[in-house]
Amino acid sequence: MLPPIRFHKSKSSRQNTPSLHSSNKFWIKFNDHKFNFEGLGAWYHHWREPYHLLLNIPWKYFIILMAVFYFFLNGSFALAYFFGIDGIENAVEGSFRDAFFFSIHTFSTIGYGNMYPTTLYTNILVTIEALVSILGITLITGLAFARFSQSNAKILFSNVVVVLPYDNIPTLMLRVSNQRKNYILEAKMRLYLMWDEVSKEGDFFRRVYELKLVRDHNPTLAMTWTVMHPIDEKSPLFGVNLDTLEKKKAMLLTSLSGIDESIAQTMYARSTYGFRDILWNHQFQDVIYHTPDGHRYIDLSFFHRTQALKSEISQ
Repeated sequence: MLPPIRFHKSKSSRQNTPSLHSSNKFWIKFNDHKFNFEGLGAWYHHWREPYHLLLNIPWKYFIILMAVFYFFLNGSFALAYFFGIDGIENAVEGSFRDAFFFSIHTFSTIGYGNMYPTTLYTNILVTIEALVSILGITLITGLAFARFSQSNAKILFSNVVVVLPYDNIPTLMLRVSNQRKNYILEAKMRLYLMWDEVSKEGDFFRRVYELKLVRDHNPTLAMTWTVMHPIDEKSPLFGVNLDTLEKKKAMLLTSLSGIDESIAQTMYARSTYGFRDILWNHQFQDVIYHTPDGHRYIDLSFFHRTQALKSEISQ
């Protein structure tokens, strides 16, 4: 008979040894009842990946960086031309200004004709700069186009989540609005619950549960959408109260995806809610109004406003 299999945990696997000077350490701070990854998504953390850095850097820094790149290249070639200034026709001897503007003309392929290369040394520099200018202009144009073509959603999520009866079932609700005043085609909504759990073996996990929605698909999202999750026996939130949510550091994560009709590109938007953002026994104030002549209009001024229910439901 084979002996029973026994699993032994090494000392290093039972506890994490903190390192105060590790470059691989990422801070996860619990602020405003939410977990926040310090620096996550910040453009300056992409400095090791130039392409991602140039796509995420703010526009003003991008323009400044491209200007520095442009003048640095032209200044470098101007310095090389300066040492062979006699090879540039009509350039004043010892004039760095003429060498610099000759570099600008060459780099930009302007070619006015008043200054032109006359020696082998200068022609070699012109050939190299022409190649560099082709690559440089192509690179700048490609980066600018990639930045312009990025899909940027203008989605408004409600500041809070409410829980109220709907068809005699406690239902969690939140609001979404498309502020671009166009259509988002085939919009898909996902709602997730994240909280801390400890397994029977004593292992700690941050578990993620997908919450089933009454309707998770919208063929044409034009203005508003009320997202609803019934808290029934199949819901992880069934029988859970505020104290349990606080103890487990619960959070809600919602994500919206769809096709922006204007640019025919897939767009994404997301939002998070802490356990303190869940308002029990509250409902959203209506934002759709009817006019006497049979028309309707939406007033987003009350998009985030809620009001308490007269009858309460148990948490």
